[in-house]
Amino acid sequence: MDVDTADQYVEEPNSPTETTAKADGKKRMVVPLDDTHPFDLDVYIAAYTGRTAVIRLLHIMQHCPPLATQAYNLASQRIFQLRDPSLHAAAVSLYNSTPGIQEQAQIDQAWTEEVQSKNLNDRNRLEGDLKTYQSNMIKESIRMAHRDLGNFYRSIGDDPAALKHHTKSREFCSTSQHVVEMCLNILELLIDQRNYAHITTYVYKADSAIDMTTPAAAAAGNNGASTSGTSTTAPQQLHKKAAPSAEREKLQTILDVASAIAFLGQASYEKAALTFLKLGNPKGLGDWNGKIITPGDIAIYGTLCALATLPRSTIKAQLLENETFGVYLEQEPYIRELVEAYLSSKFKTVLELLERYYTRHYLDVHLFIHVNELINLTRNRALILYFQPFAFIKLERMAAAFGLSLEDMEALVVRLIQAGEINGRVDSQNKILKAKSTDHRAELFARAVKAGTDMQAANRKLLLRMHLQQAELYVKAPKGHQGQTGPGEMLMSD
Repeated sequence: MDVDTADQYVEEPNSPTETTAKADGKKRMVVPLDDTHPFDLDVYIAAYTGRTAVIRLLHIMQHCPPLATQAYNLASQRIFQLRDPSLHAAAVSLYNSTPGIQEQAQIDQAWTEEVQSKNLNDRNRLEGDLKTYQSNMIKESIRMAHRDLGNFYRSIGDDPAALKHHTKSREFCSTSQHVVEMCLNILELLIDQRNYAHITTYVYKADSAIDMTTPAAAAAGNNGASTSGTSTTAPQQLHKKAAPSAEREKLQTILDVASAIAFLGQASYEKAALTFLKLGNPKGLGDWNGKIITPGDIAIYGTLCALATLPRSTIKAQLLENETFGVYLEQEPYIRELVEAYLSSKFKTVLELLERYYTRHYLDVHLFIHVNELINLTRNRALILYFQPFAFIKLERMAAAFGLSLEDMEALVVRLIQAGEINGRVDSQNKILKAKSTDHRAELFARAVKAGTDMQAANRKLLLRMHLQQAELYVKAPKGHQGQTGPGEMLMSD
């Protein structure tokens, strides 16, 4: 993992964050942390495990200097339980580059050398096993050796090598269950890398393999057979004892989570919202719960994307009245409050909640680059909904309803009018927004006249064609060729 991995992200404009300069000339975005922007790091990070917890802590160190020391201490505790020295180096580098720290951190050379030595021994052993199996041409053993090497390289932070071996294992998959296992391993790796563009490819492959696996599992269950004996990985555990329908549901939940994260990462917010809202029970997450994502994350991602893109009726039916998604909402109580305020047209409360929990949202590794855009989209949709019942309204009243200044409200409304989202005009002198009146009777009459004119033109053309045919003033097309002819020529179809 590179030390400056998070530097690839660029802050969106109009953000309430502050900016500080780094020594290398790059800008570091800093989110606020105070009574109006609360964030409990201990509670937040307790829900995550393994590399995911460390990656999120490094993100927090970079974007929230007041929490850098606490995040570094928590990250170090978890890093020393892993076997990736690059994470330790990244944590030390990020901490030392944080402004205002009291004492520089040092790399633990003894631990680093010990882990590197152990990693080298394990790598030589696993590669030796792979060579042995390749020489003996044992297909299943070769697959398992590639899988083990992929897991090993992922654990030491060598993502390209991990992806190479997991991909290579597909050549030696003898069942669709093996393909599902391979796809899930790659999906975990891609989500860690935030390589959103390639996630949907492996979701599709896994989904196709599941369709082949489930009937086979059902047949095996009906025959009373239970033969599984190669490994005890999480994907295989999902297949061992579950009924075919429950097994399919669990795997589908995991694949839907991966698809939704991919849509979110690629800024396809509507697709992300619909995918998050159709997720199954949180128990279907299996070992992905905390290792990749938490139910609280799903509640936040799904709700913010829904408020930004979906109509209010859909939000009410699929989000607030959805019992399954309601289980996710229980993990983050303020999210339910946010949705209820939006559906009740309490838009000032909506914007206040989005502002209050801005730090929580920005310190999320998948969400932070989209936070400002989602807030802007939600605010714009709220403005459109608020103005719909009115023929005209004072901008001052709208500004008070949204908790914005009069100048900001006027600028937002003008921008929405220019974009065609609001059908109205602004009286800048009196600060009034007026809807453009439409004479529906005149519009209906114009449509009727146009329909009559079109019908007259069509009838004239038909009469002309009929008269030309009666006078035999037409040219037949050559055999094997039909189409338009030159000026003055008319073809008669059979």
